[in-house]
Amino acid sequence: MTVNTALRNYLLSRRTVTAPFLAEPGPSPEQLAEMLTIACRVPDHGKLAPWRFVVFAGEARQQVGDRLYELAKAKWPERNEDQLEAERNQFLPAPVTIGVVSTAAPHVKIPEFEQLLAAGNVAFNLCHAANALGFGAHWVTRWFAYDAQAAAMLGAGEGERFVAFVHIGTPQTRLEERDRPDPTALTTYWRG
Repeated sequence: MTVNTALRNYLLSRRTVTAPFLAEPGPSPEQLAEMLTIACRVPDHGKLAPWRFVVFAGEARQQVGDRLYELAKAKWPERNEDQLEAERNQFLPAPVTIGVVSTAAPHVKIPEFEQLLAAGNVAFNLCHAANALGFGAHWVTRWFAYDAQAAAMLGAGEGERFVAFVHIGTPQTRLEERDRPDPTALTTYWRG
């Protein structure tokens, strides 16, 4: 294989644009379909496709925020109104958010951990797909990914869990480079 310089350069410069800096326009339905197609191009032992997507777009973003506000108010009555109001904006201002759900389940040959990793790869590929189509992306989980009541409200079924909420939109800020880990400090070679 020959070196794909453009892809290499992209991977060396990939950055996250956080949700507060993602705005309209968002992806068209055709672009969103292409992103989801790209997202699914991941290692998948046994061809199980142990993931699925939940799309939050349009007015649903505010509706889900209202539901998160009510859940947070019931769970944490000690929170002040500003803290609770922040829940209303969890899926704003990004024009679209894709929930990536792991559907990992017991299997005779494929460990659930491998299935979970496949769903994580889908989430990262979704970020790459958004970038490839000219958008910014931000992968988050937040409390509602881990809270059973909130996750169910957001669309997770029995035995499923969210591995990511990927906010997608048009970047409204210039991306700054940040310090990255030194791979040599994180690498050992097995010597027996």
